[in-house]
Amino acid sequence: MNLSRNWLFAAILIVASGFVGAAGNAAEPVFSEEQKQEMHKIIRDYLVTNPDVLREAFEALEQQQQTAQKEESRGRIKENAEVLFRSERGYVYGNADGNVTMVEFFDYNCGYCKRSLEDVMTLVDTDDNLKLVLKEFPILGPGSLYAARAAIASKMQGKYWEFHLALMQSQGAVDETIVLKIAQEVGLDVDKLKADMEDPEVSATINESMELANAIGINGTPAFIIADTLIPGALGVEGLRAQITEVREGGGCAVC
Repeated sequence: MNLSRNWLFAAILIVASGFVGAAGNAAEPVFSEEQKQEMHKIIRDYLVTNPDVLREAFEALEQQQQTAQKEESRGRIKENAEVLFRSERGYVYGNADGNVTMVEFFDYNCGYCKRSLEDVMTLVDTDDNLKLVLKEFPILGPGSLYAARAAIASKMQGKYWEFHLALMQSQGAVDETIVLKIAQEVGLDVDKLKADMEDPEVSATINESMELANAIGINGTPAFIIADTLIPGALGVEGLRAQITEVREGGGCAVC
């Protein structure tokens, strides 16, 4: 029996269910047991002879799932755009009035975040119309949380960017001792920093980032959002630049 691939996939679905519901009524068997066994054999023989069909099916399913996930994340980004792109709690670097916004969720103990720092700096330094928004997302333990609280508190002394860069460029894991040592090196008043870390606004900033990440579906670092597209992981400077270019060529950023 010569089966087309479309017919084969349809047959697999039918055999897998074995039932068809009619107008909302209880499902009734379509094939007899003998007929189902015969179709099982036909399908099995075809797949053994043409294993590439399974590969194509899995690839198509994976592509379908990825497309659905992207559309879902776009919807979530649009729903949370006001806080995501324009909250006063996010630190803005680059052109605050840029025509494309790139948001980064990061953790000071994330090795991939540290390796992505050069990519982010290159983009901001070479693109006069790019707005960068930084969101602390401390998910890698107590040291990460302490570093995030200290970084947010450093805004009160006007040294967030310098402190952020120093923490990102530090080698190895950061903990309370390392954080305070770096704070002193960049010229922060450490006693004031410790006091400011207890300010309710520090916790509110972290909570806002955590809630945003949960709402959008971010569960790792780094995570970049460019316009309405979520980019999980370290994509690299050229990949990020290509996404920024695509947004501009597509008419600009409608949500940021």
